[in-house]
Amino acid sequence: MDARANPGGPASLWPDGRPLRLATRGSPLARRQTDMVSHLLAQARPGLDIEPVVVRTEGDRLATEPLERIGGQGVFVKEIQQAVLDRRADIAVHSAKDLSPSTPPGLTLAAIPARGDVRDALVGSTLASLRPGARVATGAARRRAQLANLRPDLCFVQARGNIDTRMAKADGKTADAVVIAVAALDRLSVTSQAAEILSPTMMLPQVGQGAIALECRANDDAVLALLDLIDHDETHRAVVAERALLAALGASCSLPVGGWAEPDGDDLHLRALVASADGRVVLRSEGWGSDAVELGTAVAHKLLHECGGDGLLGWAPAEAEGGTR
Repeated sequence: MDARANPGGPASLWPDGRPLRLATRGSPLARRQTDMVSHLLAQARPGLDIEPVVVRTEGDRLATEPLERIGGQGVFVKEIQQAVLDRRADIAVHSAKDLSPSTPPGLTLAAIPARGDVRDALVGSTLASLRPGARVATGAARRRAQLANLRPDLCFVQARGNIDTRMAKADGKTADAVVIAVAALDRLSVTSQAAEILSPTMMLPQVGQGAIALECRANDDAVLALLDLIDHDETHRAVVAERALLAALGASCSLPVGGWAEPDGDDLHLRALVASADGRVVLRSEGWGSDAVELGTAVAHKLLHECGGDGLLGWAPAEAEGGTR
């Protein structure tokens, strides 16, 4: 769906006489996710005029550099956040997994719509079919560590760029397989390219995987009220727990960390792991609780102080960030 579409009658401008502006990266996946958000907003407020504001991020400009080398998660979001702070846009649309665990001053994580598939997929080959010493393309330390733990014989090559660029690496020359998030394949209607979808018990997802995060200015009451209409409480609570885990670990995507929370009755069930970079050691923990921030912090504490995570990676625990609701 085009992000300017406004089913339900004539265009309805935002209160100051202009369209509602959604800041987004320019990749096909980012634009598709922005269209999804636009559709949800148009359903909540029929006739609302919405336009995308495409922002080129540092991660896009340095598309061939490993994430660890250029600063990890924040490289895909800082310029988008700044566009909202500078009032060039009203809402920042992110893949939740790209967000750092703390929200910049002046912004708030206002809404997270219902989550997509949290799992990872292999494109090009199943795990069992990969020959000894096969090359797997992925830019994520989390994926490398878990796959190396399952298959110590595997070799890894970097994979950056948009989904088409990454899938093209599974050509048998550059790599024998590439790891892609299932949610990305779903949203681009290329799920049929997956040779195998890995269960979360085999490949624990990245914090926020499958979710779209929407930030706005903390004092923009009109946008906050609008975004509240498309917020999905179960998903939001789960992602808050995962982000609290990451904040308490003091970690980023340059470190092998996984975290996934899902509803379990009135509580959340949070699974988490930390690993050595080579995947030889993978430490896992889990917990249940009703308070998302307390749960994430408690599971991080278990990983660091009861499972040996602080000794494994030499991390010092950080104070957990406050809730983002």
